[in-house]
Amino acid sequence: MADTLPPKRLVTVADVARAAQVSKATAARALGGYGTVSEALKQRIVETAERLDYRPNELARTMATGRSLTIGAVVGDIENPFFGLLVRGITDSAKALGFGVILANSGEDVAEERTAVAMLMAKRVDGLIVAPASMRDGAHLRDAQARGLPLVFVDREVEGLEVDAALVDDGAAARRATRLLVAAGHRRIAYLTATDAPEARFRDLSQIVLTTVLGRLSGFLDAAAAAGLEAPERFVRLNAGAPRAAQAILAELLTGADRPTAILASDSKIALEVFRAARTLGLAIPRDLSLVTFDDAEWTSALSPAVTVLAQPSYDLGGEAMRMLAERIEGRREVRRRVFDTPLIERESVAPPPILAP
Repeated sequence: MADTLPPKRLVTVADVARAAQVSKATAARALGGYGTVSEALKQRIVETAERLDYRPNELARTMATGRSLTIGAVVGDIENPFFGLLVRGITDSAKALGFGVILANSGEDVAEERTAVAMLMAKRVDGLIVAPASMRDGAHLRDAQARGLPLVFVDREVEGLEVDAALVDDGAAARRATRLLVAAGHRRIAYLTATDAPEARFRDLSQIVLTTVLGRLSGFLDAAAAAGLEAPERFVRLNAGAPRAAQAILAELLTGADRPTAILASDSKIALEVFRAARTLGLAIPRDLSLVTFDDAEWTSALSPAVTVLAQPSYDLGGEAMRMLAERIEGRREVRRRVFDTPLIERESVAPPPILAP
């Protein structure tokens, strides 16, 4: 029986069945991965499908098996190197497990996240991996879970929602970095974060909507208080995510007589803005200003001085979240949480503080 077909025509299961000399139902079971087909017959059908350049009808497969073999992932900022590596971890693990990935970017906006989740559910994904844009506003995620959709949080969580999660110990990481700066002699340490808030100045923890930021800021303030630093909260700034906003904040912080002598940045994008601001203001790192940042972005080890970093396990977080989701899709019921450590890599961006006016 001929294995060739007219050009520009989609190959169907019926075409494969005729060419392999089996019933359409048998070909569908072999190609869809469900039901019972002998290994020898399955191999013959698959080889025939490959010769014919058969492409499965994903909608038909979903209707027949109840599975799309596709998962959805919603992350905060795909331009952030942290999320870039995290997504790579998800997609590599998904490929190894036989899943495709539909990626959505929330822009750290709950409304955008809500829209993305609705879109992914409409596409009948088998499960969701989400880095929530808010620890308080998660009604859409509760709804997804209530509908029986497998759900895994990555990097962040939503308060009161029992969901599998792949996380890091943000508080421990911030305490470790703060203690390093204190040990170098710093008493004026600034903490800059990209988290959105009505104003850049920090008042209290009620302004914080992400569990990651809450953990890091709490860790920083705890370590600063333990070291006896005077009013460390006066050097905390929010809304530093956009380059222009970061430059305005840094200009305000670094031009006063009471300026900080060290900065702990919440991500590598902010750390890069610290380098730019220091150059503009004529400050040398680390002679005039020490710097530690979350995220071991590639540039942090390429610049001179190389930057001391808290190396978040971004890729591992994504891979673990995908493995958790696959297990949940297969029917695991108990809730699992995996908390990763964040190693501190000491390089060249920390030195004793300069002598400033009291």
